[in-house]
Amino acid sequence: MEILINPARSQWQTLAERPLFDLSSLFAAVQPILEQVRNDGDEALRRLEERFDKARLTTLAVPAQALQEAESELPPSLCEAIRLAHHNITAFHAAQRFSPITVETQTGIVCQQRAVPIERVGLYIPGGTAPLFSTVLMLAIPATIAGCSEIVLCTPPSPDGSINAAIRFAAHLCGVTKVFSVGGAQAIAAMAYGTESIPRVDKIFGPGNQYVMAAKQLVSLSHVAIDMPAGPSEVEVLADTTCRPEFVAADLLSQAEHGVDSQAVLVTTDKQVAEQVAHETALQLSQLPRRDIAQRSIDNSRILVFENDMASAIDFTNLYAPEHLIIATENYHAVADQIRNAGSVFLGNFSCESAGDYASGTNHTLPTKAWARSYSGLSLDSFQRKMTLQELRPEALAAFAPAVEAMAAAEQLDAHRKAMYLRRIAAQDALGHE
Repeated sequence: MEILINPARSQWQTLAERPLFDLSSLFAAVQPILEQVRNDGDEALRRLEERFDKARLTTLAVPAQALQEAESELPPSLCEAIRLAHHNITAFHAAQRFSPITVETQTGIVCQQRAVPIERVGLYIPGGTAPLFSTVLMLAIPATIAGCSEIVLCTPPSPDGSINAAIRFAAHLCGVTKVFSVGGAQAIAAMAYGTESIPRVDKIFGPGNQYVMAAKQLVSLSHVAIDMPAGPSEVEVLADTTCRPEFVAADLLSQAEHGVDSQAVLVTTDKQVAEQVAHETALQLSQLPRRDIAQRSIDNSRILVFENDMASAIDFTNLYAPEHLIIATENYHAVADQIRNAGSVFLGNFSCESAGDYASGTNHTLPTKAWARSYSGLSLDSFQRKMTLQELRPEALAAFAPAVEAMAAAEQLDAHRKAMYLRRIAAQDALGHE
């Protein structure tokens, strides 16, 4: 890994940049797929699945029996692990339930806010070399708690047409019954437009490769909402001399093994820590089954050393705005209090990103590419809308209506003024007759 010592602030913006993709070529590749699905529905999906996933499908829906039988196909220890994760994720997200707000802003005017579930949601679960059954839990649990009435799940099949057993088990555990053997950009199109088999949804959630991300962005322009803009996954470790270099190396590699475009960054206040972590990373990398993928990611990652300067290390971190931030420092709570921009933060040497990725309870669907400056990670709120209500009682209008009439008149919106004026007169008449 490249080690940079005390980089000048003028370099920080460049160092914080993520790899760029040619979006125009991505959109050009994805747009025809979206159009095929929009025009030809299930027929296009079967055609595209044979082309991209090498699967010849007679039906797109995963049978209920295949969901029910998934547990018997898995080791009991894995099923128990998934149940533990389900319990913790449920506990954390259930605690996020919104309490309705009622405020009488002035006498006779009552304003309310309440949470309303998004009715139909689509969940995309990547398959391929690393089927993300944990993402089923991260998406389906809050959708269920929020009260979404229809949950649709799409995931790519294997060439034989089957769906990973752990994905099926997680879906069944969460109560998801509408599971479809469709992956890639075509799955996003199916959920955005609807087909003969797959219902159209109101919002699409979930990670994916660059083609899936491009498809989500395109359909969000006019047809459906999406969870957040996203790119390749990333981690930053912020460390001082109290860190455990072997832990830090493992954290960097756990991110690097996601994919060749994943990014792992160490920011430290000590040059010796940088050298120890670089050495330990090389040792651990050689033992990884996915070392070829991780190696390519590590080749594009770096270590930044701000010698004895935690203030600068924190400033760079807030500029970088990592998806995952592990704070491996002596006073990690004090450091965390100064962090403004991060998707999810892991405190202390014993809090690894893997915990949040799987089972601690927080959500692992998080903003990447510095979107943590403006986006939150997935939560119960992501599956709900906030709706306001208001009631104006007749006794409020005498004091309130003239202000609205004056503002409407100043904006030259006379129908607005008259709507208020007519009610004020009617209220005065009604109250005068009591």
